[in-house]
Amino acid sequence: MRSAILLAGLLAGAALADSNLPPAPLANTQLPNPAQEAQARALMESLRCLVCQGQSIADSDAEMAGDMRALVRQRIQAGEAPESVRAFLVSRYGDWVSFTPPVGGAGWPLWIAPIALLLAGVWLLRGRFKGHRR
Repeated sequence: MRSAILLAGLLAGAALADSNLPPAPLANTQLPNPAQEAQARALMESLRCLVCQGQSIADSDAEMAGDMRALVRQRIQAGEAPESVRAFLVSRYGDWVSFTPPVGGAGWPLWIAPIALLLAGVWLLRGRFKGHRR
């Protein structure tokens, strides 16, 4: 009985994750200026969806990604440079919102970790193969 109540609660929470509000005006509508839309699209493809985490805001169907797409298009349409829009979103959500975090500062572990893990794997394999020769 408890598991059924827990399951119902989890399903209800997932069903209510998005609101019933209509999407933001520019969330799913392209800008009339093709050059501005190209700039906005390139920027949206380089920004991570904070809900999906593995998708860009250009590819995500999450409500928050739609809000972020609308924000990007509004600012690009107003004449703001894409790097300025990126800087605003990074200041608001942190470096993690970008698929290409900066190398310096707090972003260096993200660049060093894969190399360190690869070296650790090679070191462990070397030890295993050394033990089999004896």
